[in-house]
Amino acid sequence: MSSGAHPPPRVSATSYVTLHYRITLASGPAAGQVFADTFTGRPATLQMGSGQWAPGMEAPLIGQEEGAQAAFELPAADAYGDRNPDLVQKLTRALVEQHAGPDQALTAGDMVEFAAPGGGSYAGVFKGWDGDHAIFDFNHPLAGTALRLEVDIKGVL
Repeated sequence: MSSGAHPPPRVSATSYVTLHYRITLASGPAAGQVFADTFTGRPATLQMGSGQWAPGMEAPLIGQEEGAQAAFELPAADAYGDRNPDLVQKLTRALVEQHAGPDQALTAGDMVEFAAPGGGSYAGVFKGWDGDHAIFDFNHPLAGTALRLEVDIKGVL
């Protein structure tokens, strides 16, 4: 007869996971910079497979036991993806003024939100002017950056 002890639950592709996490930039000019950290406050709850995190960031959590503490190195492709040069686009001044406002003085690094054709929105980072066109980068700000992910799994449902 068993003692009644059950093994701790493990993270699955559909689990709700309560955890502390720290995401640190592991490559690029800002390597070592902490991007997000819940260790100093309340733990977060992550619904696996819901799109809260990129699939490549969720993958190392699958199979981890409740109570586990672990750290993972994620190449850029598994985190926010590699940089896509096709997502750097030239936009007309009229289009930029329509979304940022006609009197908006843009500075390199400014984020501008654009309405998507089917509803919703997307954001781009202003890089500069090229004549009468603005250059915007629509890559995720962390695209092309490897990450270090540290986790302390508090609960698994």
